[in-house]
Amino acid sequence: MTGRALVLNASFEPLSVVTARRALVLVLAERAVLVHGSGHEFHSATASFPEPSVVRLVHYVKVPHQTRVAVTRRSVFVRDGHRCQYCGVQAENIDHIVPRSRGGTHSWENVVACCRRCNTRKEDRLLEESGFHLSRQPKAPRSRLWLLAASGEVRDEWAPYVEPVLGRAVAV
Repeated sequence: MTGRALVLNASFEPLSVVTARRALVLVLAERAVLVHGSGHEFHSATASFPEPSVVRLVHYVKVPHQTRVAVTRRSVFVRDGHRCQYCGVQAENIDHIVPRSRGGTHSWENVVACCRRCNTRKEDRLLEESGFHLSRQPKAPRSRLWLLAASGEVRDEWAPYVEPVLGRAVAV
C-alpha cells in the first residue's frame, strides 16, 4: 500500500501531503495523532496498524508564508483547469509563452496548459508572431495549498480541512 495522507498542523491547518507510510511513522513516533484512517491496514510480523489518511501534528509548526509552489506539468494543468489557454479544448501539453530558446523562463507567468494542435502551430514563436491570444494571463498560485490539488488527489475525508482554506471544493 502506498496511499497518501494529509498532514495537519496542531491548529488543524493543512501543511502537506505525504505517503501513508510516512504518516504512520509520525503517528508511531508520537509526533502526530491519527485523525482519519483510509480503511486499509499496515501489517508487521506481530501487529496491524490503520493506514492514515489524515494526521495532525502534536506540536505546532511555524510555516514560512512566502513559499512558492513548484511549476510542474500537473500543477499547471490544475491551475488552468486542464484546458488549452489558446483555444479552450482539453490540454495535453504545456507551452512556454516566450519560448525558452528565446530567453523565456520556466516560471508560472510563462507556462500555460496547451493542446497538441496549438502547441504544434505556435512552434518556437512569440504570441505576436503566431497570432495566438491567451484566454487569461497566467499567474503563480497564491496559496501553498495548491500542492494539495497538484498532488493529484483530494480525498473526501480531507475536504473539511482543505475547502475552508481554499474557499471552494477541489476537484482533480
